Amino acid sequence: MSAVHRVGREVIRQRHSAAPIVHARQQPLAPERRIRHDSGRLPACPAGLTCGAVQSNHVRQTAAAAAFAGLQCEAILEERVNDAPQEYQESGNVFLDKLFGIKLHRVPGGTAMDAALESLASKVLERGGKPYLIPGGGSNALGSLGYVDCVLELQRQCEAMGLRKPHLVHATGSAGTQAGLLAGIHALGLDWPVTGIGVRASREVQETRVHDLALRVLDLLGVEQPLPRAKVVADDRFIGAGYGVPTDAMVEAVQMLARTEGILVDPVYTGKGLAGLLAMVRAGSFEPDEDVIFVHTGGSAGLFGYQWAFPQAAA
Repeated sequence: MSAVHRVGREVIRQRHSAAPIVHARQQPLAPERRIRHDSGRLPACPAGLTCGAVQSNHVRQTAAAAAFAGLQCEAILEERVNDAPQEYQESGNVFLDKLFGIKLHRVPGGTAMDAALESLASKVLERGGKPYLIPGGGSNALGSLGYVDCVLELQRQCEAMGLRKPHLVHATGSAGTQAGLLAGIHALGLDWPVTGIGVRASREVQETRVHDLALRVLDLLGVEQPLPRAKVVADDRFIGAGYGVPTDAMVEAVQMLARTEGILVDPVYTGKGLAGLLAMVRAGSFEPDEDVIFVHTGGSAGLFGYQWAFPQAAA
């Protein structure tokens, strides 16, 4: 972890953007954990199938993990950003997807992605393949265990740094990161608040989604005491016009951190998460003795698909 001092108070940055697989994002641990966990049970020559938005960090991470593991991989990309320029459609994560050899299928925004994934699995079966489905974001109980590991790492780091009252802030989307963090904190009996800054769903929808998934993670861990619903906090004020749609606050946050600390955050997740954190600092939302920790989940590759959102940087 490292300290960032230029947001009005000291903020500790916990970094998962340097994961073993390239340019990690919110789920660098999810596809990697799924493939490692299931490697002994996978069918011979399986085809990994997953889904996400056009500039999905998860899809790119899954493609990289599949390439490393020698698996075939296909993904469905949903067009969630209307009227985006060509660089959004082909650069950034999309370019890396293709570089890793993944087969891409595009669908319109609003497509029922779970059903689309099942339909793709049926087609793979029809042509003699053996589909292995990975949910969007890698966000199921198994994938979320990656962020249970993250809590264990954080606990060690906080003890080493003398941090006594951590308050975690991060971007929350497909729910796996927040569910894993909350499950890990609950399982260890820690009293650490977690604030998720939403990037897509409304507060009520996101908090319900996170809580349900966290309960499944705890069940997988064998923890019987349920997580109180009140522990789940997802702030939806920084989504803007929709998932992946740039906001002024996101642009400010991305440029501020780049130009003051030399640290990159992405336009879809960590950029909006940092915008939420900045707003909380400015509003005095943290107690003076709290150790604010921003869980930086990476995703810098997506910036190359969003140059159009940063006209001042290009000037």
